[in-house]
Amino acid sequence: MSEPITRAGRAVGIDLGTTYSAIATIGPDGEPVIVPNREGERITPSVVLFQGDYVAVGSSARQAAAESPDDVVQFVKRKMGDRSWSFVTSGGEQIEAEMVSAAILRRLKEDAEIALGEPVTDAVITVPAYFDDARRRATIDAGEIAGLNVLGVINEPTAAAVSYGMHSGLQGTVLVYDLGGGTFDVTVMRIEGTDFRVLSVQGDRNLGGFNWDNELMGYIAREVQQVAGVDPLDDDLLSAELRDKAERAKRTMTTIPETRVMMRVDGKQHGIRVTRATFEDITRGLLAQTRTNVELALADAGVAATDVDHLLLVGGSTRMPMVRDLLTSMTGRQPRPGGNPDEAVALGAAVQAALLAARASADPADAPAAPAVPSTTLQVAIHDVTAHGLGVVTFDEGSGAYQNTVLLPRNSPVPGSGSEDFVTSEAGQTNVLVEITEGDDEDVEFVTVVGRGQIALPYRDDRTPVRVVISFSANAVIFAEVFDGGDGRKLGDLEIERRSNLSRNQLTRATAQLRRREVS
Repeated sequence: MSEPITRAGRAVGIDLGTTYSAIATIGPDGEPVIVPNREGERITPSVVLFQGDYVAVGSSARQAAAESPDDVVQFVKRKMGDRSWSFVTSGGEQIEAEMVSAAILRRLKEDAEIALGEPVTDAVITVPAYFDDARRRATIDAGEIAGLNVLGVINEPTAAAVSYGMHSGLQGTVLVYDLGGGTFDVTVMRIEGTDFRVLSVQGDRNLGGFNWDNELMGYIAREVQQVAGVDPLDDDLLSAELRDKAERAKRTMTTIPETRVMMRVDGKQHGIRVTRATFEDITRGLLAQTRTNVELALADAGVAATDVDHLLLVGGSTRMPMVRDLLTSMTGRQPRPGGNPDEAVALGAAVQAALLAARASADPADAPAAPAVPSTTLQVAIHDVTAHGLGVVTFDEGSGAYQNTVLLPRNSPVPGSGSEDFVTSEAGQTNVLVEITEGDDEDVEFVTVVGRGQIALPYRDDRTPVRVVISFSANAVIFAEVFDGGDGRKLGDLEIERRSNLSRNQLTRATAQLRRREVS
């Protein structure tokens, strides 16, 4: 075994999931390991209870959902980067998505410190591959509020592939199908030795096991209404109970063909029979959506389904037999055995955390906290791609309309950059408005403006040539620069506004607020 490179302190990888979260680090033998929470659980429910200055996270908060539904928030990952959303407690307090996620991260951090017996200050946090800039930034902000130095973010399918690949010698073309509780990603990548190169990503940030649960809840509710005359979804307490039982029924049917859900309504117990065949029938449309994304990802990567060497399943919802049947029918291959789909993402993030911590400084004393890292781990190279195109708003003189012009197409390697030359619409302009977009559609209505700014121009009698350069860092940060297209002189940088995220003042206040709360 190779000699480890030793760093002082500790860095961790965190899978911040929609329904469950996990934390991992590099163990004494140089291998990534899951760090259990204070209850001894290897994964922690992503559920938070807010009651005044008291915050409960995990199983205790989940158990309180039926008794205090107005104070319990779940599935917050779907709301990250959405400034129009906040959770309102029964006491009227408004809590942003970043604060909710920060509570989960702080609980994971403190649990790890208890288990490891040392401070945890640095982390890599995973995000769905299809998360856009606002959602990635919101995740980093949540880590900061929780008291973590976020070394970086890594796409969940990529992290899982690193975890599987390092332990199994996985080589060739790999399809990673990641169906979590609230998001879905599919990634096509090529693994050669310790080189992990993503070819394409596709996904849907609003598709996950949560949707399968909703369909099953609707079916059970209709059956209950037929026999009891009451719709459980009209009652908050019954609805919370039904969600919990629907998820349990879904899990049960991964191993047996049918189950029975018991619901007490108006003092009477009602047993609703649910079969796997019925469940698969009512969720057929959801599965078809994932198939479409798989086909798009394969097409973008230039890979035929039959050329896939390995199938990796990530996320607890991939335990549903219908998922395995779909992928086997498409590729002719069985999903790769071994590994825990609930833990692989956190384990891969721990490897990335160790890499970033060890490479942060030539001086071990100045490096971020990290465990001992084998030199073989330091040889791992991870090459990811952009999930969304980056461009600028331009004026098309032919149509007389504004349009989105992509400079850095989606599935471009990161870090990377793209540029294009333009001219001002009028002669003698002394400034120009440059708007940076995220999205692939030509129609500006279907993309997001992530940054804009007025750039001063040198006076010319004719129209001024302008070059715009957009860069995307390995940490998913967007940079934009504007140059004089004539002499190449730099005219200015554009600030990425991230209007969907917290301001610096809001971030500071949120950090102080969470610090004052007791999180258990």
